Amino acid sequence: MIFDNYEAFAAKGFAPKVIIIGSGPAGVTIARKLAAANIPVAIFEAGAADYTDESQDFYKGTTVGDPYFELDVTRLRQFGGCSNHWAGWCRVMDAVDFEPKAWVPDTGWPIRRSDIEPFLEEVHDILDLVPFRDDELVSDDIRWVQLIKSPAVRFSEKYRDEIAASQSIALVLDTYVTELQGDGKKVTGAKIWSAGKEQGVATADYYLPCTGGLENSRLLLWSNERSNGGVVPHAEALGKYWMEHPQFEGGNAIMENENQFEMDEVSEAFFSPTGEAMEREQILNFGIRFIKMPYHGVKWLTAELACVAPETAEWISSGLGGNLRCAAQLVVGWEQSPRADNFVALSATERDDLGIPRIELHWKKRELEHRTLLNGLRLFGETLADKGYGRVRIADWVVNNEPYPTDQELAGHHHMGGTRMGDDLAKSVVDLHQKVHGMDNLYVGGSSVFTTSGQCNPTTTIVALSCRLGDHLARRITQSAMLDKG
Repeated sequence: MIFDNYEAFAAKGFAPKVIIIGSGPAGVTIARKLAAANIPVAIFEAGAADYTDESQDFYKGTTVGDPYFELDVTRLRQFGGCSNHWAGWCRVMDAVDFEPKAWVPDTGWPIRRSDIEPFLEEVHDILDLVPFRDDELVSDDIRWVQLIKSPAVRFSEKYRDEIAASQSIALVLDTYVTELQGDGKKVTGAKIWSAGKEQGVATADYYLPCTGGLENSRLLLWSNERSNGGVVPHAEALGKYWMEHPQFEGGNAIMENENQFEMDEVSEAFFSPTGEAMEREQILNFGIRFIKMPYHGVKWLTAELACVAPETAEWISSGLGGNLRCAAQLVVGWEQSPRADNFVALSATERDDLGIPRIELHWKKRELEHRTLLNGLRLFGETLADKGYGRVRIADWVVNNEPYPTDQELAGHHHMGGTRMGDDLAKSVVDLHQKVHGMDNLYVGGSSVFTTSGQCNPTTTIVALSCRLGDHLARRITQSAMLDKG
């Protein structure tokens, strides 16, 4: 069932067992899992079926620290959420990403990759993916890895008809949950604004914010402030440990054999470090996107190298002669360390049209991030040279530790952390089942629960975690109902 606003939904008399807030990949995936178990669920989506400037205005905010995207540009407030501008890149976080890193404080999830692997076949169906291939070692330090580009599933398109026909899912558009109410042990209701006015309080047995890696923190911070700690009783880490994937062009490569590595259909290949290399170099995970350049790019890069790297130019002359083979851009996206001083806060001065504080995002890259970029490119360059495959030229700004360029990608539009998963109540917000510490009926879905960011695009892992959460919650609700009967 799909309703244009809360009034239409209320008139239907549908009684949800679960209220999900947000209709992006996490919210829709969890709702479908619950519906499959015949559990009635309502999805409250603050936006409309399609993009509107009026709705998007609620996402405005400010960033303190490093240059970043405008906050109302980097996410979408509409049915399907950010899947509507997702590029489709898919990869599951590496097993090593879930493990603690002794050289990086506050790493290590309370789960392991093996906990989400049982759901990957389901994820393939949801995101229209073929199975992933295993990584292939290029050297002891570098792996060839596979990123698959899904047809960029738009959840609002793929699942619209299914939701419309469902008798267990009610998608309610134009329904803004302005705050959750709670007594310190459970959420007691969700305040609703829809169709231009307050609509009272919606109730259910369970509540799941799935509003994204920025808005989950905003909603819970505001709700906690309004309820005097009644929604997140252990709130020391709330909003903190926010992460992105810095993403910049870090250099170029010249290859002797243009077919040395398997390329995808758009002449790109992807590489990451081994766990042993990360530990030895004391760096984070990273991904190098090897983008083949046309022939004139090879000539340009050779001329550049002749001026700044004569030894490499000599290798080109002696090894390749006039038969220049392949050059590539090296775009690097990498893991950011989880730090409490990167965080989402409520603005003290700026509010949206309903008087709710806007986001003030505090975000900065630190020395470890730069070291990961520089040493990662060096590891890749050493691998190519040792194997006789080619040579790498690292950009001057990387080598000289100059400021990050402001005319490049900046980051991946990947919002992670803020309601992170963990066992330590002082450094996490949810437990291994994504339930808020100390609350009986409040769970959180999406990338805000990520403990660390890994290096790969997060959507595949988001959907896997959502399948796991939906499965867990369906079992809990079913078992509770059986106990009540028996």
